Amino acid sequence: MKYRYGEMTWPEIKEAAASRRVAVLPIATIEDHGLHLPVDTDLLLCSAVCEMAVSRAAERAVLVPSINHGFSPHHLDFPGATAIGAETFIRYGVDVCNSLAHHGFDRILIVNGHGSNAPFADIMARLTLLETGALAAAVSYWAAPGVREAAEDLRESEPVGGMNHACEFETSAYLALRPDLVDMSKAVRELSHRPSKNYWTDLVAGDGPLAMMEHWSALSTTGVMGDPTKATAAKGERLLEAAANGIVELIDELRARVCAPRVDHH
Repeated sequence: MKYRYGEMTWPEIKEAAASRRVAVLPIATIEDHGLHLPVDTDLLLCSAVCEMAVSRAAERAVLVPSINHGFSPHHLDFPGATAIGAETFIRYGVDVCNSLAHHGFDRILIVNGHGSNAPFADIMARLTLLETGALAAAVSYWAAPGVREAAEDLRESEPVGGMNHACEFETSAYLALRPDLVDMSKAVRELSHRPSKNYWTDLVAGDGPLAMMEHWSALSTTGVMGDPTKATAAKGERLLEAAANGIVELIDELRARVCAPRVDHH
């Protein structure tokens, strides 16, 4: 069964929507990931997780082509980042989702692969529901069910800060997918320059009490935040597997969800 939206004909898309398959939309960005990883890290990892997940749920989901560029203005001090403004990014994502809803997809799952995209993905999902009635939801792939448990089981880096950006987590996943593009001889451990652990973030452990994002060059010298020296392809395979299984779980949950009718209490 075809599951890649871009490879379908329009009658096949019509049938997929009528079959109540969930439209899965990956979003990511292009930006620095240290001296050892390519700038497409967020895009490759998110797209790979979604590909793995939807291929396992082909009769229940379709994989929409990724939104490649995201919100990365704070990374522009490092060559390579492509930054889309907040309003443009939100509207673009909503327009894609609204198009899917127009064609009959009433369940849409936005899967995010870049930390600073997360609040915008949330807004995209909320606006899609308000504007179309389609049930849209958003998740960062590292927050899918089972991923944090797998990461903590594998972690050898610092319990807070070791898995953040171009780190043990992301480097392991990239090694599992494209080891030929990773130069581990240039991987360096670098934690945030922030003065207090209360400001540190970690993909697995979560954020500190403050929601904030400074310019990346003020936080990191190489673009790394974490410890990529602990990365292995074997860890990456387990992390990708956990993420794909978690996304499948969310696809099934979203597909099964029954929405109660609105009640106007005026």
